[in-house]
Amino acid sequence: MKADINLKLIAGNSNMDLARAISRRMSVYRGMPVDLANARVERFNDKEIFVEIYDNVRGEDVFIIQSTCNPANDNLMELLIIADALRRSSAARVTAVIPYFGYARQDRRTSARTPISAKLVANLMAQAGINRVLTLDLHAGQIQGFFDIPVDNLYASPVFAMDIQHNFEDLSKVTIISPDVGGVARAREIAKRLNLALAIVDKRRSRPGEVDEMTIIGEVEGRTCIIVDDICDTAGTLCKAAQLLKDNGAEAVHAYISHGVLSGPAVERVKSSVMESLVITDSIPL
Repeated sequence: MKADINLKLIAGNSNMDLARAISRRMSVYRGMPVDLANARVERFNDKEIFVEIYDNVRGEDVFIIQSTCNPANDNLMELLIIADALRRSSAARVTAVIPYFGYARQDRRTSARTPISAKLVANLMAQAGINRVLTLDLHAGQIQGFFDIPVDNLYASPVFAMDIQHNFEDLSKVTIISPDVGGVARAREIAKRLNLALAIVDKRRSRPGEVDEMTIIGEVEGRTCIIVDDICDTAGTLCKAAQLLKDNGAEAVHAYISHGVLSGPAVERVKSSVMESLVITDSIPL
């Protein structure tokens, strides 16, 4: 990114640590300070969200850093209101940097009379004045087609691959595991980068959050298994997959997850599971 481009960063309240880290990294990369814009994002007593931007953004390229994680609705509204404030302040372009895109799992109608909430959220962002979206490891790649504005979907796989190379000495004994058929492309990307074997855990659900049956496709006996997935929510499926791998002779089980939602009993489940490590990004604050 050229240093002569006028740009500003503005952060919502969802992940301030990540916003500050991006600010520091950009300052080093550009050789000049790139500070977070001076703004006020607060809530009235009735929980309405109010935004006031103190810096002049007229004609500038503005990046809003805001994950729509828990509380998803509050963080989403913050993002939309910040975008509206920037649009009304004559910003040249507004880019929403959404490391974790909430509602991404509602990308299709699972039964009659159900919404496609990911499409609704895409419409809201475009109407709020957002010109471009930058996100990380969308749950389903086709969500990019829900937007009438450009979407850049970045991937955690290059970083995960480097970390695996650094932390596992004998890669000849490592097998990458996709915890479901839908995540095969994501797991295959890392397996190809490191020239590793690939296996799949096939799961069947009767309802969201509940797994009825799991089977392994591939060889895992005597192997160090690394489960790769985009989201760890309650960790039920992840821990069951890890246990299934151990029951089928895996020597050790580790996991690399892009978005650590970790809701409800997730932390306790991970602690008491057979997994030896869980690596996640900072797309969601811990």
